[in-house]
Amino acid sequence: MNIKIIFSHKNTVWATPQDFFDELDKKFNFTTDVCATSENTKCAIFFSPETDGLQQEWTGTCWMNPPYGKEISSWVKKAHLEVSTGKCKVIALLPARTDTKWFHELILGNMRFNSSKDA
Repeated sequence: MNIKIIFSHKNTVWATPQDFFDELDKKFNFTTDVCATSENTKCAIFFSPETDGLQQEWTGTCWMNPPYGKEISSWVKKAHLEVSTGKCKVIALLPARTDTKWFHELILGNMRFNSSKDA
């Protein structure tokens, strides 16, 4: 495995595989893709870089596959904030980076995380 590719920041946007999303959508019925582009959105309602999901109010059942890299913590913080309002539920596809500050401060002890089989 080429570890340099995994930790590369050349491209921080990775589209969610459709079959993976479809399985989760069967259970959660997503209403909004909070960080997408018109080319890779999974929901009819979505926030693109132009509409900046970090600046929007999230409601309903939200799908989040954030840009990976240094900005991921901003998305995890936003998800945590929006869920705390009680107006939305957020299901996210995140890298398993248990050694990061954002994981310890925002995920561990605050949010439920599962493998795709458990979702």
